[in-house]
Order: sequence, then C-alpha cells, then structure tokens
Amino acid sequence: MDPSLNPSADRSTPPGPDDLRALAVRCLRAKRELATHAVAYVLVNAMLVVFWFITGASFFWPVFSILGWGIGLVFHAWDVLAPGPSEARIQAEMDALRRR
Repeated sequence: MDPSLNPSADRSTPPGPDDLRALAVRCLRAKRELATHAVAYVLVNAMLVVFWFITGASFFWPVFSILGWGIGLVFHAWDVLAPGPSEARIQAEMDALRRR
C-alpha cells in the first residue's frame, strides 16, 4: 500500500478522527480509480477483440494489449489492495536500521 495512505506511519501517536477521515477518503479514491481502470481495460480490450473478429484476421493480435495492459492493471491493483506493512515488520526494520 502507498505509504502516503497511512498518516500515522511516521508518528508514535494514534491517528485522530481527521487523520482517519482523510485516510478513508484517499483509500476510497484509490479504489474508485482502480475500478475505473479495470472497466476501461475490459471495454477497450473487448472492443479490440470484436475488431479482430470482424476483420477475420488469423493472428489474435489483441493479445498484445490484453497482456501488456493487464500487467499494468495487476500492478495498480497490487498498489491499491495490498496490505501495508504491519507494526511488527516496521519495528523489525527500525531495529535493523539502528544496528547499522
């Protein structure tokens, strides 16, 4: 998850109601953008498959768009939906940095 979506990442105090509201708004916007991206992916690639079918081409050329854009969509979904670092992992990383 994007570190900017966690307002308490750099603080030792828990986030207040305003911080939580801002975080919730950013998370909802990110999910909405992902949904928009997925809908555009499906519609555009479906249109390309229809064009391929209508033209009667033997080689399935829409595969390039489907795979190429699909990789980008997967990374976008990973960024939005993957859980952020746990408190235990943050503490372990801080301990490792202190030992340097």
